[in-house]
Amino acid sequence: MRGLKRWLTGRAAIVAVIVLVAFFAGAALVSQGIMPAPFDKALGDEATKEADTGTQVGPAVAGGVQALSAIGGGVPMTQYTVADVADRVSPSVAYIEVHYALVQAASGRRTQPRFSDPFDEFWRYFFFGTPTPPGSAEIPPSVGSGVVVSPDGYILTNQHVVDVPSGLKIDKIQVSLPGFNDPLSAKLIASDQQLDLAVLKVDSNRPLPAARLGDSDAVRVGEWVVAIGNPFELDHTVTVGVISAKDRAIDIPDDQGGVRPYKHLMQTDAAINPGNSGGPLVNLRGEVVGVNTAVLDASQGQGIGFAIPINAAKEMIGQVIRSGKYVKPWIGISYGPVTDDVRDYFGLDKSVQGVIVGSVTPGSPAAKAGLKPGDIITEVNRQKVVDDESFAKAIADMKVGQKMSFLVLRNGKPQVLTVVVGEWPQEG
Repeated sequence: MRGLKRWLTGRAAIVAVIVLVAFFAGAALVSQGIMPAPFDKALGDEATKEADTGTQVGPAVAGGVQALSAIGGGVPMTQYTVADVADRVSPSVAYIEVHYALVQAASGRRTQPRFSDPFDEFWRYFFFGTPTPPGSAEIPPSVGSGVVVSPDGYILTNQHVVDVPSGLKIDKIQVSLPGFNDPLSAKLIASDQQLDLAVLKVDSNRPLPAARLGDSDAVRVGEWVVAIGNPFELDHTVTVGVISAKDRAIDIPDDQGGVRPYKHLMQTDAAINPGNSGGPLVNLRGEVVGVNTAVLDASQGQGIGFAIPINAAKEMIGQVIRSGKYVKPWIGISYGPVTDDVRDYFGLDKSVQGVIVGSVTPGSPAAKAGLKPGDIITEVNRQKVVDDESFAKAIADMKVGQKMSFLVLRNGKPQVLTVVVGEWPQEG
């Protein structure tokens, strides 16, 4: 028995030595940027092929969204991976200042901006940027971040970064970029309050370093991401974390006293702070996969930030690059899900699914097509509508001028209405 114990002990020592040798050999490989096969495959062939491409910024954008979505330029997984990503993307990250002026009233008096209660002001600090001190005569600028998406000067950011509080108007927008000694003047080209996205345009005497846009639909929960922005005016701050969840829905108070709803957000624990809004959330290939937008109050939780998936911005970016403007489709209704209460009120069968029209904007495409409040929409282009989410998906890809077929129930009777999609009325 003693001999058996001695044999086992010796055997265990040999195994331990083998394990240690293998461990240190693997560590040496990783420290040199060489991946064992499983890790190499995890990065994908493209990442390993392009491991030596350096920190070249994404190619010039041409032809709209397809070129913007090009995948490539992976970086090797080493202790410097995040640093390499930062080196690659930081030249494309902008610091944005929006300066305001008071609106001149018809009487000749300057109107005073309306600032909401302390709760909204608190959210403004963590969501919109710098709060305005009560009674302050000076109007502080709204500050945020952005990312260059085209070499000819287009910059993507959040709409709330360039939003205009009541009683104010935009005086000027200034953009600071690495490699430029002075801020560049910018114009607001496109804005979408519902998407919370906006596109600025700067004129420069040389091409700007455009970031690559990735595919946010392909992002996986648990995937490493890097946030780059200007929190608290600390320019080009880099933080790192993972995608904690996808398809999050949150509501955030806005500075008009209302609530701004968000859907399909990506949640991350990469640190996001005031001033990060509009900055890029980047994967380890150096591709922008999200637009940093909001963070949960630290008193309620730590490391809970939110980003808009970049795919939600590609239609806007593509339109602006192709035509210099953004045209948003519109039909002009409000709607909600068909619940049991709705079925009982209208005497509908329990099997009826769809959305109920709440209101119809006068003169809108929906009004011209004959839609009325109380109509139950059950199909769009022969695609079944089961709830408000499926209706939103059914109309998500509609284009201005497109004819869409709506199957509705009115007074329990089905009828088909044709809606010609119009252009969203100009905001502001």
